[in-house]
Amino acid sequence: MSDRGPVEGAEQVAVEVRGAVVRYGDAPAVRGVDLVVERGETVALLGPSGSGKTTLLYAIAGFLPLSDGVVSIEGATVSSVTQSVPPEQRPIAMVFQHYGLWPHMDALDTVAYPMRRAGVARGEARTRADELLAQMRIEHLGGRRPAELSGGEQQRVGLARALARRPAVYLLDEPTAHLDTVLKSDLLAELATRVHADGAAAIHATHDVEEALAVADRVVLMRDGEIVQVAAPGIVYAEPTDDWAARLTGLASFIEGQPAAQGADGPGRYLVRPDWVRFGGPTTATVSDVRYRGTHTDYRLETPLGTLLLREPGAPRFGVDAHTDCTIERVWRMSGPR
Repeated sequence: MSDRGPVEGAEQVAVEVRGAVVRYGDAPAVRGVDLVVERGETVALLGPSGSGKTTLLYAIAGFLPLSDGVVSIEGATVSSVTQSVPPEQRPIAMVFQHYGLWPHMDALDTVAYPMRRAGVARGEARTRADELLAQMRIEHLGGRRPAELSGGEQQRVGLARALARRPAVYLLDEPTAHLDTVLKSDLLAELATRVHADGAAAIHATHDVEEALAVADRVVLMRDGEIVQVAAPGIVYAEPTDDWAARLTGLASFIEGQPAAQGADGPGRYLVRPDWVRFGGPTTATVSDVRYRGTHTDYRLETPLGTLLLREPGAPRFGVDAHTDCTIERVWRMSGPR
């Protein structure tokens, strides 16, 4: 177990995890994780299935016991090897990937319930619950129970219930997995607004790279139960710690040599992102693949430096086998494991 003292500026800390180990039988699913989340901050846990992000979230919530380490919320220890505060007594609100709604309650009462528990009168709680359902665009479904709702509708009820509690910490497990793109964007914006307005913290587990980069103040990359990198979204994208982190956070090309580009400091192995390459310039290229994505087009280029991915707005300008040229505008030197 970590024996570090309190973190500097502890009055601003919403969640502190020190040396957390969680096991399923003899197999560790989380291995010695340290993490601090400040009030008003959104942290995204990003990783593939089995990386430990949901396990860590559940350990913070109190649904899974620690084999080692400590979890504190707002300065109070809530989990250790010798003690565990029940989830319902922690100042958290959890949004589950699989909804976690009560089958006997309709949507309106489900959202009103946390307010009723906090002492809000029944009428006021139901009025505020109706307003939250309206924010989720499902106020017309307030009288329906979970079995009468689609997956996306159930997910929105779960989000509204979390917002109703106004906790110190929001714990979000793939909260938009069943929502369409437009609604996902709207709800993520609403969550971000509420988190910052309330001075709460949010820990958001996802495997969606674009979502993690969009919502987070910091991104935590997880692999095999361990933290690989913690940084602001722009840093994990532009300056990944190794090849695995580079591929996890976006499309990536790797070249060997000494490119004439920002960030190059001599011969080496470099990361090149698709948006760091443009058509026109000194490097000859042949188009080997074209993928139109609606808002942009992705190209695969064969060049003397190696294969490059290039992304530009709009419809395709070149077809497969077209001969053109390109410029690499920036690179990032790779020094970690491949």
